Amino acid sequence: MPLIQHSRYQPPFYMFNGHLQTIVPSLWRTVPDVRYQRERVETDDGDFLDLDWSRVTEGKAADTLTIVSHGLEGDAGRPYVRGMVRAINRAGFDALAWNYRSCSGEMNRLLRSYHLGDTDDLDFVVRYALGVGHYKRLYLTGFSAGGNVTLKYLGEKADRVPAQVQRAAVFSVPTDLKSSSQHIARPENRVYLNRFLKTLRAKMRQKAELLPGQVDIENLEELRDFVQFDDRFTAPMHGFKSADDYYEHSSSGRYIEHIRVPTLIVNAENDPFLPPACFPRDAAANSQFVFLETPREGGHVGFPEGTPDGNYYSERRAIEFLTAEVPA
Repeated sequence: MPLIQHSRYQPPFYMFNGHLQTIVPSLWRTVPDVRYQRERVETDDGDFLDLDWSRVTEGKAADTLTIVSHGLEGDAGRPYVRGMVRAINRAGFDALAWNYRSCSGEMNRLLRSYHLGDTDDLDFVVRYALGVGHYKRLYLTGFSAGGNVTLKYLGEKADRVPAQVQRAAVFSVPTDLKSSSQHIARPENRVYLNRFLKTLRAKMRQKAELLPGQVDIENLEELRDFVQFDDRFTAPMHGFKSADDYYEHSSSGRYIEHIRVPTLIVNAENDPFLPPACFPRDAAANSQFVFLETPREGGHVGFPEGTPDGNYYSERRAIEFLTAEVPA
């Protein structure tokens, strides 16, 4: 336990494979009925984070806050984040969708940016939110890269996680970064990889312009996959020896066994981003706190349902898990 043997997720009939379930929600879903209030907070190292709040009652904090962590090269404005925020508000909770460094529409000040194992910024956001909101309960949700950061945070810092953090629900999580980086480079997945590399290269050009002499962008266009990019930029910019060193220390899979907060992981079996190593069945089977659900369908950060209220399965499942008297 707690492996969830049967998932209730069923995609709409017209989204009949993992690629459609990934691409259609990403490109064509809209969630207009979410209003954010942006707050910029200064970090201890002289940088900043942009936080997007969506409170149930304007000017007043609810008892419960849910923090939403977005995916690689995402931001608080992505449809999957806005959909989750809307579901959170409908459940009566405040929501805080935070933007990683360099992801809020303005380049961050420092050479470092964000990476998939950076739990310090999530810890900063958690403690800041508790300080300004005085929340009694705090839940965590995350998608893809944000799910990896969330799981690592809960396991790596299990004895330091604030008592108010009571549950978490994450979706489409690459719990093994090396294998997922290799998997997305397969020919059938290059469309996703190329889209990520396009924005990552653009950010490196911005960094080079912002910090003259600190970023070498020679032959930038020749970097053809995540391993090459991470070896050249992500790893050295964030204190890792190499891409392999970065993947080893940042993969959440190695921390799952230490999680002590009821946590739901939902990874679709047809997710084009996730190889078998990203389905931590053994870790979940041996844990009293981690629940693993592996629906056959869903794609990557997809889980569309076509329901009249516009909710997606990820949103309904998160609220169900976070609010259940007994998590399941």
